[in-house]
Amino acid sequence: MEHNHAQHDEEAKQAIVDNIEKFGCHLVLIEQDNYMPSFVYSIGLFKKFNHPEIICFGLKTDVMAAILNYVCDLIKQGEEITTGKLYQNFLQGYDIQFLKVDKEYYQDYLGYGGWFYDMTFDFPALQLVWPDKKHVFPWENDFNPDWKFKQPLLDRNVDFKFYEERNLGVYATRLVFEGEPILYVYHNNDGDWQFHTSAEPNLSDAKLVCLEEIVKVDPTINDIYHLQYGWSAWRNSKEDKWEYAEDSNEE
Repeated sequence: MEHNHAQHDEEAKQAIVDNIEKFGCHLVLIEQDNYMPSFVYSIGLFKKFNHPEIICFGLKTDVMAAILNYVCDLIKQGEEITTGKLYQNFLQGYDIQFLKVDKEYYQDYLGYGGWFYDMTFDFPALQLVWPDKKHVFPWENDFNPDWKFKQPLLDRNVDFKFYEERNLGVYATRLVFEGEPILYVYHNNDGDWQFHTSAEPNLSDAKLVCLEEIVKVDPTINDIYHLQYGWSAWRNSKEDKWEYAEDSNEE
């Protein structure tokens, strides 16, 4: 499995280099899973045209790829895409806008971009944001609440990266709030989150708290914002990186 992953990784990196050389940019397509939305982002626009890279979330990947290819063509022709402006003709029947991506999100979503730019994230990026069917944007009043987590807004909320409401009720034990590190996290198939200090917590100490409270107690919990339904994550100490896998106990 590791060999196959390494081979796929090398092939992906070679495709990036080849496409940038041939077309001026490469598009990375990430399909949705059972928790995270799909997204597409460019690599090469900054190197070839001194223009920010572009990322878009939440539509079908072929639609987003077509939109980003259109953006890339405009940039090749010398157009500069900016924030704070409505753009037409990108998405049929709807205006779109661009936001400046906060550097805090680069490692979360632009991984191959970091690799291409010499293992750094020293490049600018913009997020293409689309409205709901009533032409309301996500930061405006009356935006369709069912679409709230289809496209995270990467210019804000760096303190809370989850695709959930901050006041979502989650399960933890008393020890979490007494200073013991969170070492085991479960994202159940029904959407419930559990945060524990040991593999076998004392459930008589269980508490229902807001997800935001957990993130405030330990901001490194943000690192597993992407944990899918039915998966668990663990680490040996607060300083270690998270490991995660599908939970065999979840059906």
